[in-house]
Amino acid sequence: MRHAVSQAGLSHAFEIDSAGTHNYHPAAAPDERSQQHAMARGYDLSALRARQITEADFSYFDLVLTMDWDNQSLAEHACPAPHRQKIRRFAEFFQARTDTVVPDPYFGGDSGFEHVLDLCEDGVQGLLAYQRNLGQA
Repeated sequence: MRHAVSQAGLSHAFEIDSAGTHNYHPAAAPDERSQQHAMARGYDLSALRARQITEADFSYFDLVLTMDWDNQSLAEHACPAPHRQKIRRFAEFFQARTDTVVPDPYFGGDSGFEHVLDLCEDGVQGLLAYQRNLGQA
């Protein structure tokens, strides 16, 4: 997302962060395989660090995207009621793909990481189009 926003000259219009619904690997960098596959496409993930979503995130951000149904449920449960409308599945923004979630590639092979990147690239383009339609970018 950061790469696409920068390429579109819209860095001033977005604040992008990443957080998990589980507190796995706090402060750890992304999985080496994720980093390798992303870097092959020009995305440097090395500065990212894992953190768990907080209640403050729901009030601070305009949109909270989840990757799958489990994340969706956990985010909705953690979110204060006045902010639940901000929670959306990232897959809602896919333009070319019909997947309903972004699967976790952790236990799969190289093709799983490539599939996730394909989904993310599609969703990012859809999200940029959505934001443009809202007049926010």
